[in-house]
Amino acid sequence: MSEACACLGCNIGAAVPDFTLETYEPSKGDFGEIRLETLKKNKKWTILFFYPADFTFV
Repeated sequence: MSEACACLGCNIGAAVPDFTLETYEPSKGDFGEIRLETLKKNKKWTILFFYPADFTFV
């Protein structure tokens, strides 16, 4: 494992800790929140990706 991966605290195949994110729903034109635990409970497929400073409302 590289040094960069070790400092991030997550590995491929590892469980993701629960978190809450602020979301924007274009069809409603409003903000909301989503929680990973809720997605898991409802058996929703979830893809997480992080791309800093992209997809922002600037």
